Amino acid sequence: MASPSQWIAGARPRTLPAALAPVLTGTAVAAHHHEAVGWKALLALVVSLALQVGVNYANDYSDGIRGTDADRVGPQRLVGSGLVEPALVKRAAFLSFGVAAAAGLVLAATTAWWLVAVGLVCVIAAWFYTGGSKPYGYLGLGEVMVFVFFGLVAVMGTTFVQTGSTSRAPVLDSLWAAVPIGALACAVLVANNLRDIPTDTESGKLTLAVRLGAERTRLFFAALVLLAAVGVVGLAATTTWWALTGLVLVPMAGRPLRRVLTGKTGPALIPVLQQIGVAQLGCAVAIFAALTLTA
Repeated sequence: MASPSQWIAGARPRTLPAALAPVLTGTAVAAHHHEAVGWKALLALVVSLALQVGVNYANDYSDGIRGTDADRVGPQRLVGSGLVEPALVKRAAFLSFGVAAAAGLVLAATTAWWLVAVGLVCVIAAWFYTGGSKPYGYLGLGEVMVFVFFGLVAVMGTTFVQTGSTSRAPVLDSLWAAVPIGALACAVLVANNLRDIPTDTESGKLTLAVRLGAERTRLFFAALVLLAAVGVVGLAATTTWWALTGLVLVPMAGRPLRRVLTGKTGPALIPVLQQIGVAQLGCAVAIFAALTLTA
């Protein structure tokens, strides 16, 4: 039986900055337009964190029962290692999705009911990343969906539930704000899949990294860091030039970028995931400070 600490590790707490960053950034845009609502931002954070934990448990379950995690390079998984019965991990995933749904219903009831449909799509996307008979994560579509849901939907949704506005200015600002957050979330996944190319190839998991090959995946990782920087510049152009402090992501991403571009493989890539996650959070905190303090 898994211990509480192993369950916590199974929730992959190192991925949680990817859930915090879009809420910080979306709230910053709302604050820039003098429409930030604290309790709605907190509920949005509950939704984001619960979805992140849910998708982590869902991936643990689905990859575990397929045997994809039988020979891992990265941290131990609950199902793949045999620590926990698959049904229990599946239950933990849906419990997390339930928490996200409950918080999301409150936001929908106080903002717009069509958000219920958005939330349902988010849960479906979270489950079928590695779940179902044809998971899209095994078809090379994981990065696209991460950019959409952990970038565009998370940031723009956080802004919308606070402003309630579909006017051009907040929508455009939140769109620009979503670019660096989504791009860096993708970079985390790319680094993970780059590390796992040998085992994913053997198990038939055709991630984008497997399809591109190691060298082109490394260039794609660098392109995502560049795209994140471009997004910060775009946000600064539509809000305040103080938002350029978000370019702190560039020096923060320097070390993991060197690891990727110099050909590191296997366990040597494990620190890259955390370092890019920290860069993403650093970018979000800088944007939050810039937009809230100059509002």
